[in-house]
Amino acid sequence: MHAAELIWNSWENGQKILSLPKKLIPSSRKEAYKIQENLEKFSNDIIVGWKIAATSKEGQKHIGVGGPLAGRILHNKLYKPEDTLIFGHNKMAVAEPEFAFKIGETLKPTKTLYNPEDVMKLVESLHLSIELPDSRFKNFATVGEFNLILDNACAHQFAISQGIDYPWQSLDLSKHKVKIYNSANLQHDGIGANVLGDPRIALTWLVNELSQNDITIHKGMIVSTGTCSMPLPIKSGDKITADFGDLGSISINTK
Repeated sequence: MHAAELIWNSWENGQKILSLPKKLIPSSRKEAYKIQENLEKFSNDIIVGWKIAATSKEGQKHIGVGGPLAGRILHNKLYKPEDTLIFGHNKMAVAEPEFAFKIGETLKPTKTLYNPEDVMKLVESLHLSIELPDSRFKNFATVGEFNLILDNACAHQFAISQGIDYPWQSLDLSKHKVKIYNSANLQHDGIGANVLGDPRIALTWLVNELSQNDITIHKGMIVSTGTCSMPLPIKSGDKITADFGDLGSISINTK
């Protein structure tokens, strides 16, 4: 509980944590997720969905891990397209274009692993997402995956569109090209395959990861599946746009 309090206080006041006391560092992923759960209590907020960190090689390199991590999306950190976000103390200072899925029914933990076909039958809609991640650790690339899980997998701010009015089910999302750019004309190109090979595979990973750690995914939750491109450097005052081609685009502003 104390570790979650330290993380939440850092999130709110912008004071980065150099390291946690050794007695507060979790010794397993399951323990780290239990600590992460306490962020809900300190935030006095509700969880509206989940994010996946480090689904691309660039993302894994960026935060110093060898595989994906799951984090919670807080209601008061979720924005609509064209909203203006307060840049604040964000030290990561990057934006990421992501595919997001709304889950159509509650998924309780089970011993049986889901496959992508089963998971996609549970998806209600596809959404476009821009994530502005951040860490509460000063040296986030060196603290390790357990600390980053209790740090909510670097979750921070999200802008997520309404459901896409397009027959996306017939698309091969692994081959779908995406680009993200800011008002300074800096652009990164990406593709769905950067997200664990396919955003649908990433979603399946998230469903199984939470199930194996005794966590329920509730009906109506959104899962943002990870960045399709290298993280795009941004600053206060930028307008950021993620272009998903035929699926549309999404923009946000920072100040």
